[in-house]
Amino acid sequence: MILDLSPEQRAFRRSVGQFAQDVVAPRAAAIDESGQFPADVIAAAGGRGLLGLTIPSTSGGAGLDYLHYVLAIEALAGASATVAAAIVVHTSLVADLVAHAGGLTQHERWLRRLASGTAVGAFALSEPDAGSDAANQQTTAVRTARGYRITGRKVWVANADAASVVVVFARTSPGERGEGVTAFLVPMDAEGIIRTARADSLGVRGLGCMDLDLDVEATDDQVIGPVDQGYRLAMWALQGGRIAIAAQALGIGEAALAEAITYAKNRKAFGRPIAEYQAIQWMVADRATELAAARMLTWKAAVTKDQQGRVTLEASMAKLAASEAAHKAADAAMQILASTGYRRGSLVERLFRDVRATEIYQGTSETQRLIIASRVISRA
Repeated sequence: MILDLSPEQRAFRRSVGQFAQDVVAPRAAAIDESGQFPADVIAAAGGRGLLGLTIPSTSGGAGLDYLHYVLAIEALAGASATVAAAIVVHTSLVADLVAHAGGLTQHERWLRRLASGTAVGAFALSEPDAGSDAANQQTTAVRTARGYRITGRKVWVANADAASVVVVFARTSPGERGEGVTAFLVPMDAEGIIRTARADSLGVRGLGCMDLDLDVEATDDQVIGPVDQGYRLAMWALQGGRIAIAAQALGIGEAALAEAITYAKNRKAFGRPIAEYQAIQWMVADRATELAAARMLTWKAAVTKDQQGRVTLEASMAKLAASEAAHKAADAAMQILASTGYRRGSLVERLFRDVRATEIYQGTSETQRLIIASRVISRA
């Protein structure tokens, strides 16, 4: 059980935090304002090895455990939720999946590039009628003489604006729900991919989300894992992604709480700093406690993933607790700063918008509750 960090882990967290402060934070407001994918910051993160933290060193990664990874994501998210989310998609949903289930050809062509950040990965699972109901895949991959022809439409594909390669899920056989779905690794410059920019989003702006219309050929070497077993691989990847999104939420929540505390110490009302009033103190106490509890769940999920591989329950608990604790922290910060925080362009206003997505993407809070209840009830 991890209750505290080792000196090495603390040093790693400080190092990533310094990078976040020096490189990421100065760009965060402009990323949010422009809504443009932060290719320069992602490239800088790749140069620091932050895009291949969990990839084996034999494939060009850092070969670190998942706890190191979530420490990095939390530190980055405190500076920019967008940068953190882009790295989560790239790492948990693409690079980790290729390392876990990809074939030799995929490792040789893509994994080292993904680990170094010279290639950015995207993940195409969601469809117009397959969001929380991700098993309802309508994109198809039909057998041809040279492999497969993939046709369909994917939506909200994060990183797609700058991605070199995308993981695409398509139905290859008839089956109930997620049965008969296969995962493919498709270069984004392949003929037959049409990218359409999504409408502007409330928060986590600049994530490079696009819709993909697909009519593309894929060879057998592009199949990830066994044919017809792609949905299981998607769920495996999302378990890791949910742990990382929990870490992202913690970073946003802690940044909001820190901003609120700084403001409360300096803002005076009725002759003294508002931090001296019990109403403010109790808000801070509750939010700090909830974030600390969620962090323990997140660390537990990260360690369990390294030890056991499958962490369905732990990942859902971590994401649910962290995203909702962070939402409350951002809301409390907005209340404490009042009109100062409510104005467009303030740090708290951006954090308030960004945190909301953590309760939606990679499985809504309602989906996490369904997963948790199913697991808890079945083992009771």
